[in-house]
Amino acid sequence: MFSFGKIPGAVPDAEGLLAHVLFETSGSSGTPKWVALSKAALLASAAAVNRHLHVTVESCWGLALPVHHVGGLGVCTRAFEAGCRLEVFGKRWEAQAFTKWLENRGVTHTSLVPTQVHDLVKAGLEAPESLQAIVVGGGHLDKATGQAARDLGWPVLASYGMTEAASQIATQTLDQLANSYQPAPIPLLPIWRAEVSSDDLLRISGPALFSGYVIAENGIWRFIPRENEWHMTSDRAMLVESAITPLGRADTLVKVLGELVDPESIERELVTLSDGKLAAGTFAVIALPDERAGHVLVPVFESRIDRSDVEGALALYQKTAPGFRRLEAPASVPEIPRSPLGKLLRNDLRFLLRIENPEP
Repeated sequence: MFSFGKIPGAVPDAEGLLAHVLFETSGSSGTPKWVALSKAALLASAAAVNRHLHVTVESCWGLALPVHHVGGLGVCTRAFEAGCRLEVFGKRWEAQAFTKWLENRGVTHTSLVPTQVHDLVKAGLEAPESLQAIVVGGGHLDKATGQAARDLGWPVLASYGMTEAASQIATQTLDQLANSYQPAPIPLLPIWRAEVSSDDLLRISGPALFSGYVIAENGIWRFIPRENEWHMTSDRAMLVESAITPLGRADTLVKVLGELVDPESIERELVTLSDGKLAAGTFAVIALPDERAGHVLVPVFESRIDRSDVEGALALYQKTAPGFRRLEAPASVPEIPRSPLGKLLRNDLRFLLRIENPEP
């Protein structure tokens, strides 16, 4: 067994954890836990992705994600499963250096997060000819940025996945590169079965599913195996003809003036209204408790963002937003707290917001 993350205390000595890798994660409460993925699950995922993207022994996977995350280790596992080369971008992320590295190393396949794609587009960099596919995970890549990337030759493919699924559950096909970029729907990989509940919650089943969680109870870590062949996620989705359209996490929904609101959907709308000038991960809409309304919605932007881009997108949004979805005056912070894969850390941002913008 191997763990990505430091477990405080003794690692559980459970027979069910033999030949497993543990990945640290956090639930909606922020309580740490570890997802246990068997080596068989990781290899099943790798094989499915390789077949889906036409990876052969002549291909080359390029690693530009942290290996302690399932997305990064997944790249390594795919190279191992295919018997092809693996190249590692062992530098601090920088778009121009990354582009030169891809060309020099002859990388054919790689995985990136939306923030990295946005950096490539903003720099106006063209993709090297060797590159055949970029799996974009870890968040939503908006239509404008995705199309701008394709116009520069970057073969971006939207994907949807999670740690509990050993990375990808759904990924766009290479054939879709001939069309204009659309962030959804995203075809399921053949190894997965999926269903959607009456309240739009997605559940999945397949050979790459996690074995269970390692969690702390009364200060003692123990392994809790998964008991059902299906895993009910916290993600809302639409499922049509074996293709997924992600709708955001259920645990981000809040009540404003008695109406359910999804802050993530507002973030995606602001990116669209800005025509891609606002990059996902550089701003957020945070729900703060309010005695009268239940919650108020505060847009928070990194201070380095061009003020005109912020004001333009907000003005367009406020024109048509109903009362319960209207935003408060924007706040700013030096940097939005994000995970190594660029995912917004909402609890950390709420704490930072109180420090940077204390109540009078």
